Amino acid sequence: MSLLFETIKFQNGKLHNLDLHNARLNKSRSEIFGCKDTINLAKSIHLPETYDNGVYKCKVIYARKIEHIEFLTYTIKPVATLRMVEYDDIEYNHKYVNRKCFDNLLDNADADDILIIKRGFITDSSYANIVFYDGQKWITPSTPLLRGTKREQLLNKKLISEQPIKKDDLHLFTKAILINAMIDMEDSPVINVRNIF
Repeated sequence: MSLLFETIKFQNGKLHNLDLHNARLNKSRSEIFGCKDTINLAKSIHLPETYDNGVYKCKVIYARKIEHIEFLTYTIKPVATLRMVEYDDIEYNHKYVNRKCFDNLLDNADADDILIIKRGFITDSSYANIVFYDGQKWITPSTPLLRGTKREQLLNKKLISEQPIKKDDLHLFTKAILINAMIDMEDSPVINVRNIF
């Protein structure tokens, strides 16, 4: 059985971006397992009263049904350097618990994280979508491995735009940030493009 998961930001007693997490969970259940029913995460997650202050990660592990839900403390990982790695055959269009494809790439990275290049195009880091700044606007690659919920939210709000970005296009940008369900744009460490090698 293929286990999948959703990571949901739980801050000051509130679950963030729940509609997009709900949509992705049910889309994955439908596409992978053929499930016709839908799960409502708002009704499935029982919020702990003791975690009413601070930021926590709510991890929902599921397949056809929810298998396990846990709340974990969370701190943003400091990232200042990225190493580009080429992997033309990588597939990660669903959020699988099994992340060996990323673990293997990280083994010899010699950087804080990796930036995966697929068929010449920039995709994602090992755990987040990337957004570049060109001096006027923030742009995310239109070729992500996984369409993250934070990425979708920011695109919907028109705070970022998307376009194809090749590894040879890096010189067009000055800096980059990593975003995911737990990391908002304003909270992400800023990566100087010169530190992507």
